[in-house]
Amino acid sequence: MLKVQTALILAGGKGTRFSEYTDTIPKPMIEANGKPLLIHIMNIYISQGVKKFIVLTGYKSDFILNYFKNDSEFNFRNNLFESDQGIQIKILDTGIETQTGGRIKKALKHIEEEYFHLTYGDGVANVDIKELERFHFENETIATLTAVRPPARFGSLEIGENSLVNKFGEKNNSKEGWINGGFFILNKEIEKFIESDETPLEQQPLEQLAVNKQLKAFHHSGYWRPVDTIRELELLEKEMKEQLFNYYE
Repeated sequence: MLKVQTALILAGGKGTRFSEYTDTIPKPMIEANGKPLLIHIMNIYISQGVKKFIVLTGYKSDFILNYFKNDSEFNFRNNLFESDQGIQIKILDTGIETQTGGRIKKALKHIEEEYFHLTYGDGVANVDIKELERFHFENETIATLTAVRPPARFGSLEIGENSLVNKFGEKNNSKEGWINGGFFILNKEIEKFIESDETPLEQQPLEQLAVNKQLKAFHHSGYWRPVDTIRELELLEKEMKEQLFNYYE
């Protein structure tokens, strides 16, 4: 059984880079192969034993709330959506202008456990949650993030004298370095590093944790796909059809 039982999903941003959709719906509700990104992300956790979720909404929060109200799989009681399979979902409106750190701070009083999962509502991966937990608790810090290789967007050129192309390379993400891919495990002590609603998690809190040697990176070399543009959505749908992305089994 997993030690960390609750997952927070950041789903309140305006998604301005995806305005073709987000003028009318929140970004995590954009569909990939017939299901919202939010549901795909939940299923990554559900397939590995996490069944309690807090969705941190803001922009067009009612759209997400109504989605679950209209889903016959869930019953709404005690401010929670619950399914017969034991899945619990709380939709927590954390404000339209609130930054990622502020959203987390507002959610902490709704979490019973000392630790919690956290990820973004616009990125999917076949992260092994059990391995992530094992790594986190091996040498416990306040925070662990999942480090991923960014998908290579362009082929590479090696250009020599007289503008001759010496080498033409296919897209290769192995040279792209490591970036924050979400899929965190956090201790509630993170609250001490979040000053206000205006605090982005990715700035002062994580920067200070790094200085304090309280931030670790779990390296994930498998599938990871951010969905910030229509092109990336198209790639995700293609990769899902090709079985490159499946819920972890």
